[in-house]
Amino acid sequence: MDREKAALASFSSTDFATSFSGYEDKSNYQQFSLHTVTQFSPSPVISGIENVSQDAHISLIEVGNPEDGHSKSYKEASSSNTLQDVHISSRLMEDFLELAKENTEKDLETCGILGAFLKRGTLYVTTLIIPKQESTSSTCLAINDEEIFAIQNERSLIPVGWIHTHPSQSCFLSSVDLHTQYSYQVMVPEAFAIVMAPTDTSRSNGIFRLSDPGGMSVLRECQEQGFHSHKETANGSPIYEHCSNVYKNSNLRFEIFDLR
Repeated sequence: MDREKAALASFSSTDFATSFSGYEDKSNYQQFSLHTVTQFSPSPVISGIENVSQDAHISLIEVGNPEDGHSKSYKEASSSNTLQDVHISSRLMEDFLELAKENTEKDLETCGILGAFLKRGTLYVTTLIIPKQESTSSTCLAINDEEIFAIQNERSLIPVGWIHTHPSQSCFLSSVDLHTQYSYQVMVPEAFAIVMAPTDTSRSNGIFRLSDPGGMSVLRECQEQGFHSHKETANGSPIYEHCSNVYKNSNLRFEIFDLR
């Protein structure tokens, strides 16, 4: 991802601090949402989740372990344990990959922004925004940010993360991706990055965040742009890690805005 646009659709620190208190949904009414692909014109549908039914399935995302052929949950792979839980739809990654298919076949990256609302201590990702963008095989630059802001502001969404493809590379966060992730995570500690790598036979997707304080400190001090190496963390921890607080929720529906 191109660092010049930092977080694709990040809020300024002042705007975020002012508006965050209004994000939590404390209502008790039945919520609903519609899974749809729509153009930029705002949809009248309210994004949200249905009350969790008895047959709803909620599970930690699993990550493949290429060394032993087995999988383990992100909770086992991460040292971070003080974050609020985040729920994403079981369909979100698959649907995004389908919308990115045309670009992927041309070896072009595709990016999207994830919006969430906070209810009873849990963040629910209910909106995927695919902005107008300029892409290469290793970068993706979101443009027309005002369209993204309009959707986020209309729905009082927390910019809780982003998703992008590595059409011909493995599943990891590049040095440029790390700076993009920092600009999200410095505002929302729960913010995460989803990488979809359909040609990686050992791990086709991953959900990552910067280690804290290790990775966050390194990125805070780094002033370089473009692809570059980063110094080691002060405590010897990896600069980024698998998320331990992100769950797939089979009952969670979401809305897609494809602005391209």
